[in-house]
Amino acid sequence: QVQLVESGGGLVQAGGSLRLSCAASGRTIYMYAMGWFRQAPGKEREFAAAISRSGDTTYYADSVKGRFTISRDNAKNTVYLQMNTLKPEDTAVYYCAAVISYSSGSYYTGVHGYDYWGQGTQVTVSS
Repeated sequence: QVQLVESGGGLVQAGGSLRLSCAASGRTIYMYAMGWFRQAPGKEREFAAAISRSGDTTYYADSVKGRFTISRDNAKNTVYLQMNTLKPEDTAVYYCAAVISYSSGSYYTGVHGYDYWGQGTQVTVSS
């Protein structure tokens, strides 16, 4: 079993940047595809970004494409989400998720496709 802990959230002005980290423990993540999701107040959890276990393949929601970058450092057992040009509508709790992947290039975008979740980190973007 893998445990995930997110960090790096906070309050930022519109147009600013934040870098979220997701530190894994319990298992090494090299066999896991990883994803970032977010949930705004009163809304369902939604997909933001995903990365294959090899790191060679990434995928983004249209709402964040070109502004967010997902990456991973398997040696550090950590996944990152670099968020640039933040907008007030990016305000949400951001969650890291993991699922074992037997294909090095596969990624997953559905909430129900992941088995492990972190507790989340709050990101607030002021206008």
